[in-house]
Amino acid sequence: MMDTRKPVDVHAPPDEYYSESPALRTPGVHRSRSRNYQRTYPKYSQAGDDSSNGDEEESVPGKMMPRRRSVRRRASIDDKTSHPRRFLVDIDTVEQILLEQEDTSGDFQITVADSGPKVLKVPTASSGGFRTFEVRGTYMLSNLLQEMALARDCGMNQVVIDEARLNENPVNRLSRMIRTTFWNGLVRCMDESGIAAICADPKNTKAGARPIIYVPYDDADAFEYYRGVARDLHDLHIKVVRLPRNITPQYVKSINDEFGILTLAAEVSRDAGGRLVYQPLPFVVPGGRFNEQYGWDSYFEALGLLVDGRWQLAKNMVDNFAYEIRHYGKILNANRSYYLTRSQPPFLTDMALKVYEALPAGDIERNRAWLRAALDAAITEYFNVWMCAPRLDEHTGLSCYHPTGIGMPPETESTHFDHTVQPFAERLGVSVEVYKGMYARDEIHEPELDEYFVHDRAVRESGHDTSYRLERRCANLATVDLNCLLYKYEVDLADALDEHFGGKFAWTGGRELTAAEWRMRAETRRQNMNKYLWNERKGLYFDYDVVLREQSVYESVTAFWALWAGCATPAQARRLVDVGCRKFEVRGGLVSGTEESRGRISLLRPNRQWDFPFGWPPHQIMAWYGMYNYGFVDVARRFAYRWLFTITQAFVDFNGVVPEKFDVVNMTHRFQVEYGNVGVDFKKVPREGFGWMNASYQVGLTYLTSHMRRALGMLTPPDVFFQKSNWKIDGTPSHSPTSTPGPVPVFISEVGTPRYRPQSNALYNALRSIGTRPDPTGLSPDARKRQQLLAMAAGGSPEEDARVGDSVNYFDPTIPRSPASSD
Repeated sequence: MMDTRKPVDVHAPPDEYYSESPALRTPGVHRSRSRNYQRTYPKYSQAGDDSSNGDEEESVPGKMMPRRRSVRRRASIDDKTSHPRRFLVDIDTVEQILLEQEDTSGDFQITVADSGPKVLKVPTASSGGFRTFEVRGTYMLSNLLQEMALARDCGMNQVVIDEARLNENPVNRLSRMIRTTFWNGLVRCMDESGIAAICADPKNTKAGARPIIYVPYDDADAFEYYRGVARDLHDLHIKVVRLPRNITPQYVKSINDEFGILTLAAEVSRDAGGRLVYQPLPFVVPGGRFNEQYGWDSYFEALGLLVDGRWQLAKNMVDNFAYEIRHYGKILNANRSYYLTRSQPPFLTDMALKVYEALPAGDIERNRAWLRAALDAAITEYFNVWMCAPRLDEHTGLSCYHPTGIGMPPETESTHFDHTVQPFAERLGVSVEVYKGMYARDEIHEPELDEYFVHDRAVRESGHDTSYRLERRCANLATVDLNCLLYKYEVDLADALDEHFGGKFAWTGGRELTAAEWRMRAETRRQNMNKYLWNERKGLYFDYDVVLREQSVYESVTAFWALWAGCATPAQARRLVDVGCRKFEVRGGLVSGTEESRGRISLLRPNRQWDFPFGWPPHQIMAWYGMYNYGFVDVARRFAYRWLFTITQAFVDFNGVVPEKFDVVNMTHRFQVEYGNVGVDFKKVPREGFGWMNASYQVGLTYLTSHMRRALGMLTPPDVFFQKSNWKIDGTPSHSPTSTPGPVPVFISEVGTPRYRPQSNALYNALRSIGTRPDPTGLSPDARKRQQLLAMAAGGSPEEDARVGDSVNYFDPTIPRSPASSD
């Protein structure tokens, strides 16, 4: 038999694998008459053996007698082959049989929850469909269903599918699908072809109203372009509105009933005839039901895109953020009109630097100009959003999430706040609906309700919506996560100015900034975090209530963000890892907070999705980076393996699902919680996964050794793997205090580790930049003793590196400088 099919990579993307016609994909078959025969052989059995049957000759007691036994060859089954097996599939027929037999739940998925026989005979391509082979098990059958759906997307009705595509190692298959399919399914663009779908999204257009595109006041090119789009798509009745120069909270509230989409960045030029050439930049959205670029989702998506070599998309998203800062004053929660007063956790400096490192090296000056523009936008955001009222607390010097929106957030369901409004409505003697209308029209002034909505919006700005950690107090909290991010801004800007701009930066905000200034800012914030957020007795960072002037008692996994930012001393890091592992590490990864902190759950006090027992990709990724930065390499790998196992197990058992979040305690994505679980509702095949979950898988794989990846592909449960590998699973830090790296995190170059080299500690760089690098051998005995006492008082050790301590002020003029480092 001759196979005339052209060579095709069996693991190619669907659009390549199924791109050829059925005639080319189907092997040429030369049929010959199948031999159907019986073969007999003698077998001796003890006379009177119960295993004898009617085919046996009559037996003689006490004598071994030959038995004639028939063996039938199953000519209709291909059970062995020396060549890779392929299936010839008529999609309509096989899909119908498969779903009727295996999809007992009727959700167009084949999962372990279905009660079908989990076996299907599928025609083989080598026999031209004459013989069949049994495809067995949930994983292979669900992959068959997925491949048929993907083939149909490519216009195929009959197709050849390689068995290697059905039994592919699940780690390789999921990573490949993310790289070649899921990212593409999450790409959106606000050009003419994409604007129709965006305007049809009910989240961007109020029911019964015309879709609206809001354009910044000073972006004339965008206004011209989208007015042209509105004319070309006249059936959509698009309304293009120019925003005012000064976007106030009152204005944003005034358009709550006229919400729409906000424009993003584009490549703009003019052709030879002077006509506008406007090309909006493609970007990635969090999930399939979204059409907008979100704030902190984009950072984690960018990490995954960079692992997969999709630097252009990541760069576009940075450009969109810079556009938002320039025209809307901040990085928005998302580019919808009702988010104009709300930001999200700031990651722009780290995001821009990682993209910059991935840019093609051909045009250094162009790349540097791009980085300059991105950092300039980040500096503007830093000063105008996070370091001024109402987000900056002057007393602590720390920042809070505190958006400036007024009234009820309009993006919620109409009944979302009914339980909150009801007591106020009853007090006034009106219905809830009447009260909401009066409140929206400012006919009622209720300070208590106003404060509630300030905190509600702040929770949404934090990205952790919702959690009992933040409920009814978020705007009053200097959170660990936000201040770690701002510390990282300050460190990143200092390092970038030194490395790329000669230590100085001409900010468009009106003055020149230096690397030394940013390091001073970083050190000031670090000391304030030590004073207000760090709890030496408990060994964790806690949020600080700037109104009550006390630490929160909620134990959150965001404490690990201090390791990602690099603001913890070695002593703090060891203590944090020791305590944090015991509190937050569970079977399926890192849990958002402790059960004790969350409190008892009831019908009147339902679970919140950012509390115990749920785990989220951002918390995992931040912890991996943090552990690795401080040298806790095996802890980072242990965390990563647990999380990736949870994802892989769900992917194998539930038809390729890649959800938004997991219950990491019970290791499941099937639960009832507010807002559901985005990414689980699909038919036959997942086409997008979920943005930051995709990224966490791709990034997480870079932490695993080859041995760990093999174990993951075999679905070896984490605790079994760790036990067999003599891995520490009791939460104890993997490094002893004597072997923990010092203040400059050590990057251990090993196979399977992250490719990004963390920047050095801010304090050390600050001292270096102003020529004040303290050297223990260069200090007087009194100064050295004073440093040791201060370090010990703050929980450190006299043996710590003298450059890092909890409270030592190295800018104190009473401390002598090293003779070699004078001004």
